[in-house]
Formats: sequence, C-alpha cells, structure tokens
Amino acid sequence: MRCDAHVHVVASIDEHPQIPGRTFIARPALLADLMANGRPFGIDHFVITQPSFYGTDNAVLLGALDQLQGKGRGVAVVAHDTPVMTLDAYKKRGVVALRVNLYSPAAQNVGGGSDDFSIVSDLAAQSGLHVEVIAPLQGLLKNAAVIRQAPVRTVIDHYGLYGAFRPASVEGQALLALLRHEHVWIKLSSPYRLEHAPFNVSPDREWLDALLSVAADRCIWGSDWPHPPEHRAHQGPDVEIPYREISYAALVERFVEAIPDPFLLDALMWENSARLYGFENQRDRGLGFAR
Repeated sequence: MRCDAHVHVVASIDEHPQIPGRTFIARPALLADLMANGRPFGIDHFVITQPSFYGTDNAVLLGALDQLQGKGRGVAVVAHDTPVMTLDAYKKRGVVALRVNLYSPAAQNVGGGSDDFSIVSDLAAQSGLHVEVIAPLQGLLKNAAVIRQAPVRTVIDHYGLYGAFRPASVEGQALLALLRHEHVWIKLSSPYRLEHAPFNVSPDREWLDALLSVAADRCIWGSDWPHPPEHRAHQGPDVEIPYREISYAALVERFVEAIPDPFLLDALMWENSARLYGFENQRDRGLGFAR
C-alpha cells in the first residue's frame, strides 16, 4: 500500500468547463489512467489537488473522491466567504485541506481568499482541515511568519519550489528552519519544476537529504501527475497545451533509488501520508501493503 500525495484529475473541457481566467486549456487526465500508472508500484491511494484552471469549482475533484471510495483525499480551493456548511460537506466526501496558490498564473482569477494565507487558514480551522500552499521559495518565505503562527497543519508543495537556491543559502536555511515547526509538512513532489531542468525525474540529492534531516516524519512523496506544462508554454485561454512528457514509472523508480532505507521509504510513500490524510486504519482492515 502506497500513496501518491499530489495528483490532479481533469475532465474533458466538453464535459466540464475551465475558468475564463485560465492561461491554457488543460487536456483530460482521467482517474482510471492515474490508477493504472500507480498499480505496478503498489500505489493505490491518491491525494487529488485542485488545479488553478478549475478555480473554486471543485466538482471534478469531488467526483474523483467518490470514485476512489475512501482511498482518496482532496485539497480544495474555495472563496473566502465559503460557508462552513459547504466545507463540512466537502470534508464528508474526502476533502482534508484548502489550497493557497501563490504560484500559478491563473491563481489570481480563482476567487477571493484563495491567495490569502491567513483567510484560508482560518477557514480550514473552522472545519478541522489543514492548509496546502504552493509558492516559489521567496514567496513562501514572505509568508513565513504567518505559516509559523498558523492554527492548522501547513503542507508545502513541491520541495518548496527552491529554484536556483541551495540548502546552504540564506533562503534554503530559512525553509529548513520553517520545517522544524512540528505543524509544517512538505511534499517531495515534482522534481521537474525547475527552469533549468523542466523534465527532471530525479530528486535533488542535496535538497532531499537536507529536508529529511529536519522533517523526515513530515515529508510525503507525490508525483504531480499528469505533470502540468511549464508556465512559459502557456499560450492563452483558448490554446490546448500538452502535459510534460514525463514517465510516471521513472519518477517512482528514481525516488525509490534515492531512498535505500526500506523503512524510510515506507514512511515517505505511505506512513506519513496515512497519518496526515487519515488513512491509518486502512491497513488494519486488511488492505495490505505492496512493495
């Protein structure tokens, strides 16, 4: 049993609209294809994250969670005036977190509150959810004080989108200091979100070792399937752009190779996610673990 803690599910645009403020048309990325990619590696649990081009319309995400029948969790995007009743209804269907997006070009078109960390944290706290934030490292650090004081768990996407910064840099050390707070987690996902290596599938060993040295019990693996295109490839709201040609299998295999300790690998690909997302009891129900 393993968990891919960061994926997106996308319907055909003919079946479900994408927001007018999008910066490209996203192609379909179906749950069945995702599950087929994970199956050879024992990956059968998934955390579906709301993409920017759906704005605050979480219908596709919720539909995928219904199909996963308890083996999925969701990270939704909501407006700042979303009623607690709506959040509670989302939670019953598997939503566990709200997303703060300080990265995607279309994020400013999502709706009020989605880019305000304090507002989203307060909303999450009302319904027992946590917060997930995607931001380039410098943007993340601008919110460091708010993150440190957040009333809920906070999960940082994609290695903190460190860009050209190294762990020993001032910015790198600031990220590691932030991760020493027990309520802060990080996703070891999307090693290709680098301007100089946009198709990279191998973890940066220096960054991987640094993050594990301070928060091995709060690091979780994710693929970022279906591997969104680079921002510089976006050509406007009426142009369909293909996803990056990246092998799901290669992403898994390179990560496994980077973690020779089987107990640590189990923690990063299952145990930590099980604790964060509430999957712990599923092993007890006899669902097993596939290596």
